[in-house]
Amino acid sequence: MNFDFSDDQLAIRHAVEALCADFGADYWLQRDRDGRWPSEFCDAVARGGWFGVTMPREHGGAGLGISAAAMVMRTVGKLGSAAVSSVHLNLFGPQPVVVFGSEAQKRRMLPPLIDGSDRACFGVTEPNVGSDTTRVRTSARRAGDRYIVHGQKVWTSTAQQANKILLVARTTPIEACARPMDGVTLFYTGIDRSHVRISEIEKMARKAVDSNELFIDGLEIPVEDRIGEEGQGFRYLLHGLNPERILVAAAALGAAETALARATDYARERVVFGRPIGKNQAIQHPLAECWMRLQSAELMMWKAAALYDAGKPCGVEATAAKYLAAETSFETSLRAVRTHGGYGYAKEYHVERGLRESVLSLLAPVTQELALCYVAEQALGLPKSY
Repeated sequence: MNFDFSDDQLAIRHAVEALCADFGADYWLQRDRDGRWPSEFCDAVARGGWFGVTMPREHGGAGLGISAAAMVMRTVGKLGSAAVSSVHLNLFGPQPVVVFGSEAQKRRMLPPLIDGSDRACFGVTEPNVGSDTTRVRTSARRAGDRYIVHGQKVWTSTAQQANKILLVARTTPIEACARPMDGVTLFYTGIDRSHVRISEIEKMARKAVDSNELFIDGLEIPVEDRIGEEGQGFRYLLHGLNPERILVAAAALGAAETALARATDYARERVVFGRPIGKNQAIQHPLAECWMRLQSAELMMWKAAALYDAGKPCGVEATAAKYLAAETSFETSLRAVRTHGGYGYAKEYHVERGLRESVLSLLAPVTQELALCYVAEQALGLPKSY
């Protein structure tokens, strides 16, 4: 068992670190204040070719695996969730097109995503559905060479900036299906704003990356924008669950590393009662625990990535990695605030922003509670509880 990174992985990390160095904490603090889309950062990621890290070489990508993408997201994650969320959808969101799209669709859809000229968002979650994607109510009715779509989506990130959407809709009512997962279809298409009203949701963090409600009224989608077979969209989504959880875990670990570094630096420098506070075990021990949690979660994340790239089952490991990384990110971010004391409440020290942003990985793309349910069922053989 080899725990060393390969030369290629190290090269990826160094290259992305060099890119990220131009976008320090003050840049993201300003984006947190003004809510402006981090276009300079996204453009730099596109110029570096990182949107294409897992995309096929024949369409302009690097053709690398999830371990390579995890290294990218692990490094970008050090900047915080705004940086991660601004590039995540372009970097990995179109994976169903890569796996299930036709060659003609790949030639048409992938190069603009890789070079950044297209920006994608993901329309799956609905207000009254939550995590049960089989119950989506957005409908797509076939009319000749087009589908006519009506419905509503919520928590659709980057829709204000996007010109494309990966959209989940029902083409067959659930009542007419043998199984709830049947009758769901996946589309990758343009956003016609004359038929899609986009309303931004105010939220506790990540102000620079919008989250939205979408109201879809008569959106026409050409048949050639349907990905794969009609009614098989849920199966296509399942294919992407494990890599998404691995990449979310990687990003959360990057954020945890930054929080721990800020806390330990402050603990060394802050002098109270004539001694650095890092000399006190009440400060040392919690930070040491954060370090150990970070190392443990990281091992599970890389294990899950290696299993995925080897074509082996990795659902339990990917879900466990996401759970452990999210807990580690939140607990370490909270400890960074507490280590700073009153200054931890001040924006200029950057740790309060990290704490607010760390909450997101507890909730998405799967809640911690559902992650535990999945592991209990799949790893322990306990009855399904949902």
